[in-house]
Amino acid sequence: MLFDSHAHLNFNAYKEDLYEVAERTLKNGVWFINVGTKYETSKKAIEVAEKHQEGIYASIGMHPVHIKTDLVKFKTDPEEGSFETLGEDYDESKYRELAKSKKVVAIGEIGLDYYYRPKTTKRLEQFKEQQRELFIKQLGLAEELDLPVIVHCRMAHGDVMEILKNKPKIRGVIHCFTGSLQEAEEYIKMGFFIGLNGIIFKLDLDEVIKNIPLDKILVETDCPYLTPPQAGGKDMRNEPLFVEYVAKRIAELRGIEYNKIAEVTTHNARTLFNI
Repeated sequence: MLFDSHAHLNFNAYKEDLYEVAERTLKNGVWFINVGTKYETSKKAIEVAEKHQEGIYASIGMHPVHIKTDLVKFKTDPEEGSFETLGEDYDESKYRELAKSKKVVAIGEIGLDYYYRPKTTKRLEQFKEQQRELFIKQLGLAEELDLPVIVHCRMAHGDVMEILKNKPKIRGVIHCFTGSLQEAEEYIKMGFFIGLNGIIFKLDLDEVIKNIPLDKILVETDCPYLTPPQAGGKDMRNEPLFVEYVAKRIAELRGIEYNKIAEVTTHNARTLFNI
């Protein structure tokens, strides 16, 4: 068995065959979490999860690129879903209502993303502050509901760490980890797991993979993105089944049997998300 801790079958990329992909995934022994990125996809994640007694779960949250701002223009992704160019106003009451579903196991994908940046220093700081405020609000919701978080961090490890250090009760995973071994170790000291996906075939994360504790690793796909080269690479839509290639690469780098990686990372995910 494998557990894809970060999938997006709730995105438009699967609108034609969502349930076909889901059934194929479960039939092949892979469980997964459909991760929300805004209200629309969070609601869809629950809808998909509730059609299955076990094996499919949901997280809810507002990704930083969906923040409503006039400080920067984000590149929109038609594969994700429909949304206003200027983003979404965060309505915590709506997310709290979604969290009433027993299928909701986490708050996420939330965090900070400094990839798209305003051109002036003043606007950049305002933009970062908007994101930090949204992140802290959603961490507060996670604390209130006693749920783990799925953290998105892009070019923002310093600020993410500073915020999480002030939230010692928060637990979760740093999704799609792309930082250094030192940064990974710092997150682990705070009780976080490290999420590894197809990015490990693009970036040199070998030192991180070889040295962090096995009981702190989660495997994920971030599908439909980051397709492993063994499954067709960027020309092929990713899906939860392809998490196998991530697990096999980790096993290879650590000199451990693949079945052991599958067993431990599945246990890690079920422990973190209380499944």
